[in-house]
Amino acid sequence: MVEELVDTMIDIVQKLQGSILADIEDVKKANHEKLLSRNDEKQENMQKIVELKQKLNQELVSEMKNGVDVNIYRSKVDKLEEELKKLYTLNGRLAAIVLPVRQMYREIVEDLTEMSGGSLIDVRA
Repeated sequence: MVEELVDTMIDIVQKLQGSILADIEDVKKANHEKLLSRNDEKQENMQKIVELKQKLNQELVSEMKNGVDVNIYRSKVDKLEEELKKLYTLNGRLAAIVLPVRQMYREIVEDLTEMSGGSLIDVRA
């Protein structure tokens, strides 16, 4: 059971890595629709990882209580950790691209607001 959980987690993490790589390309191409369409799937996969992590912890505790040396799973868990580190690095790359763009948009809105006298939208009744 532990090995199956870890394998499933690795698969999901690798899917997330692929999604983030696609996000990076779409940000570069300003293809916002594809970015938004992947968000729900990424959220679901992240939630699955959280749930599977809890199950994995429970299974490992159960195995230890049954006298199993959980070090037999060390190589699988190390592989999962490597994939999570890759995901973290990719996420950092995405953030490094997105945050400056976000700041640029914020500055444009602030400039437009200032030029329009403090309100971006002029409402007339």
